[in-house]
Amino acid sequence: HVQLVESGGGSVQAGGFLRLSCAASGFTDNWGCMAWYRQVPGKEREGVALLGIDSTTIYGDSAKGRFTVSRDNARNVLYLQMNNLEPEDTAKYYCAASMAWCLLSFQPERYGHWGQGTQVTVS
Repeated sequence: HVQLVESGGGSVQAGGFLRLSCAASGFTDNWGCMAWYRQVPGKEREGVALLGIDSTTIYGDSAKGRFTVSRDNARNVLYLQMNNLEPEDTAKYYCAASMAWCLLSFQPERYGHWGQGTQVTVS
């Protein structure tokens, strides 16, 4: 049973940083892609950063140059380091996992497992 649990959200001032964590269980090596999304009420879910099992990383336009996705394979934790945060980064951030190859796509339907999200507020 795959579970994803996000943590690390909170309130921060513009220009600050946060590191989000996604603790995964129910799988170890048999995954295809893991990703971070964010969503603001009333708007579509937006792909932020993606990590393929081949270590390829893909970033959404809003994240390029400021955010970094990484994974601790030994601990089965996905991270999102967010630097130079802006008020526009305020959203609920979700971790997602695909057990199949996702074609390095942010299409949400390619990800069968989602966490409950963690709120990030930038003022």
